Amino acid sequence: MLDINLFREQPDLVRDGLRKRQMDPEPVDQVLALDEQRRSLIQQVESLKAERNVVSKEIGKIKDQDERQPKIDQMRAVGDQIDGLDNELREIEGNLNALMSEIPNIPDPGVPLGVDESENVIIKTVGEKPDYDFEPQPHWDLGPALGVINFEQGVNITGSRFYVLSGAGARLQRALIAWMLDVHIQQGYTEKYTPFMVKTEVVYGAGQLPKFADNLYKDHEEDLWFVPTAEVPLTGLHMDEILDETALPLYYTAYTPCFRREKMSAGRDVRGIKRGHQFDKVEMYKYCKAEDSPAEFEKMVADAEQVCADLGFTYRINQLCTGDLGFGAHITYDIEVWAPGVGEWLEVSSISNVGSFQARRANIRYRPEEGGKTRFVHTLNGSGLGLPRALIAVLENCQQADGSVVVPPILRPWMGDIEVIEPEG
Repeated sequence: MLDINLFREQPDLVRDGLRKRQMDPEPVDQVLALDEQRRSLIQQVESLKAERNVVSKEIGKIKDQDERQPKIDQMRAVGDQIDGLDNELREIEGNLNALMSEIPNIPDPGVPLGVDESENVIIKTVGEKPDYDFEPQPHWDLGPALGVINFEQGVNITGSRFYVLSGAGARLQRALIAWMLDVHIQQGYTEKYTPFMVKTEVVYGAGQLPKFADNLYKDHEEDLWFVPTAEVPLTGLHMDEILDETALPLYYTAYTPCFRREKMSAGRDVRGIKRGHQFDKVEMYKYCKAEDSPAEFEKMVADAEQVCADLGFTYRINQLCTGDLGFGAHITYDIEVWAPGVGEWLEVSSISNVGSFQARRANIRYRPEEGGKTRFVHTLNGSGLGLPRALIAVLENCQQADGSVVVPPILRPWMGDIEVIEPEG
C-alpha cells in the first residue's frame, strides 16, 4: 500500500505511476476526495468531543438540577451527533482503505517504459545455447520415456495440469530443492519452514488480496488460504512487529509448494509441466532499511544467478517494463533459462524490490538506533529457483542422444551419487 502522504503531497507522481502501468489515474482523485472527507469528519468529531469535555466540566460544577438538565440534554444530543459522525467516518475509512488496497506500487524511475511484456528489456545473457548433434526432445516426451514424469496418473488423481514424478524424477526434484536451500544458506539466508496455509490478513499484507483473490485457493470454512508462494508467509513472519535497526537486514529462504489457479489460453503453455495449479519453489526474502534496498536487490539477483550458473544453465536477465510490472513491485528482474527441447526461454526466477509497499500493509517497522519515529522496512523477494521449470531445464539441457539425462555434478551428492538417468527398459 502506498503512503497516504504521497497522495496528499505528490499526487502527480502517483498519477504518473499509474499511467506508466497503463492504468487510469482517476483513483488518485478518488483517494484525495475520500481523504478530505475523512479529515473533515475527524475535525468535526474532535471539535464536538472538545465541546463535550468543556460542558461536562461545567455540568459538574452546577448544583441546581434545573440548570443542569438542559446542558445534560444538549450533551446527549452532541453524543448522538458524535456517534453518527463516527459511523460515517468508519464507512469513509473503509472505502478509502479498500480503494488504496487496489492501487499498485509506483515503478522505480529506472524501470523502462512499456505497454506489455513485449517491451521488457534484456539486461544480459550468460552462456551460449547448447548445440546438439541430435534433435533435443521436449520434456513431455523425454520425461515419460525415462519413466520420471507420468501425466496420465496426475490427471487420474486430480485432473488436468497435474502430473506425477517418479523414481529419479521425484528424487531430482527433491535434490534441486535441498541443494538450492543449502546454496542460499551459504549466501547468508536463514531457512524457514512455514505453514502452507495462512490467515486472510497475511495474504492481504503480502499484497495478494484483494487483487488476486480469484487466483488463490481458499478453505472457506476455516478462512485460511493456501500459499501461492513462500513470499506470503515470509511477509507474515514479522507482521505488526517493530524490529530493532541492529537486526536488519534479515535474510530468509523457504521451500513451499505453491497453489494458484492458472488460467491458460488454449494452445499456450498447455503441454508439459511448465504451468500448473501446484508447483514447488524455493524463495528468497529480505527485510532491510530503505537506503539499503537497491544494493540488497542487486545482491538477490546475483544470488539467484549463482544457482543458474552452478547448474550450468544458459540464462538471461530480463528487466520488466512498467506495463508488465507486478502489482506490488517497484522494480523486477526475471531470470530466464534456455530449454532446448521446448525451444524457449523459461522464467525460473522473478526478483522484486517492493519498497515499503508490503510493510505498510502488514505494519512491519523498525526503530532507529538513534531513537525517534519508527520507520517502515523495505522488503524484497525472489525465486531461488522455481520448479518445475528448473527441473525442465535440467532434463532438456542435460539430455543425450540415447534419451538418457546426465545429472549435473553439483546435484549428485543430493541424488545418491546417481550420474545418469537412463531410459526405462
